[in-house]
Amino acid sequence: MDTRDLFKIDLNLLISLQVLLEEGSVSRAAERLFITQPAMSKTLSRLRQVFNDELFTRSSHGMQPTPRALELGHSLEGILHEIKQLVSVSDFDPATYEGEISIALSEFIGIGILPLLMSRLSLLAPGLRLRTITRVEQQLDQLANGSLDLSIHLKLRNYSEDFLTHSLGGTAPVILAREAHPLTGKRLDWELLSQYPYVSLYVSDLELLELVSAEDFRRASNSSRGGFETSHLLTALEVLRATDYLMPAPPFVLNNPTAGYKIQALSFPSEVDYELEYMLVRHKRTARSPVHNWLWQQLLEVFEELSERIRHAL
Repeated sequence: MDTRDLFKIDLNLLISLQVLLEEGSVSRAAERLFITQPAMSKTLSRLRQVFNDELFTRSSHGMQPTPRALELGHSLEGILHEIKQLVSVSDFDPATYEGEISIALSEFIGIGILPLLMSRLSLLAPGLRLRTITRVEQQLDQLANGSLDLSIHLKLRNYSEDFLTHSLGGTAPVILAREAHPLTGKRLDWELLSQYPYVSLYVSDLELLELVSAEDFRRASNSSRGGFETSHLLTALEVLRATDYLMPAPPFVLNNPTAGYKIQALSFPSEVDYELEYMLVRHKRTARSPVHNWLWQQLLEVFEELSERIRHAL
């Protein structure tokens, strides 16, 4: 769009023209706009310069609009109404909202919350399109530049004041393995764990995580027994079901019947005392966005519902 000509136009002039058309009188228009009659006459002179037309002429019946003024009047009211709608803060109605929101989250989280969340959205906001992305690096940068709207990820070491964050709680990790795995029923130690290969599910921004794991665990999972990395949770679980591979994971994965089929959770050695803490994050640019605020609240409620289900299942 070439905006050079628009710089010549003061929006207040268009409002004044609309009032002049409605009142048909400089004095009445001035009174309605709370300005003096000389100021209103000066405004009319500016309007004549902008549109290169007299716009109004005097007659025995008062001010009469020219054909050009009448032509402008046909579209001016609608234009001003659209501008008013543009700058007005309208009430957000999820039932009628239409738009797309993008969320970055791992499949560990997605398999737990997305069925609950989409069940809500289908009823409360059927026009909202949710786009989820599981493999995203530099998530904070993408939240800042608008490529992402929200992120759910393992807690990072640092967040600047430009980000809004909410802790979704922590959980001690477990080791997933197939049913009847050779380690079933055994008291695990690092020597036993180092005898088996590991499946690693892709984790974004791994180097930025506030994740304090034991050196013994890193040594065990980096054993010479080989390994397998993927960003697809269901693929990882199928590998576990078919092999003796092990996979560290949050325990709530097994609350999904499909994911937990023929998979068991083994406890880490007793000296492991760290937790996996997940964070809900967005950039402050969305702080006053009704749809972002609404979806943020829905996510918090879904996490609470999921946590309650897990507590009842224990």
